[in-house]
Amino acid sequence: MNTRALWNAGSLALIALLAAGCGRSAHVYEPGVYKGPKDPLVAMQATAEQKSALQARFTKGQTDR
Repeated sequence: MNTRALWNAGSLALIALLAAGCGRSAHVYEPGVYKGPKDPLVAMQATAEQKSALQARFTKGQTDR
């Protein structure tokens, strides 16, 4: 096999690999709906002490403005 044919075969293989990554994902996206894994921080934010800690941290960071 000559160099030119080997170069063409390699180029075609690279193009095929790159094109394979351009397919549609298996996930279906809906606006406003998170379909990822459950986030443990969401449950933590429901507690009153976590909300007050976040509010305190927010106001501490905003005092210089």
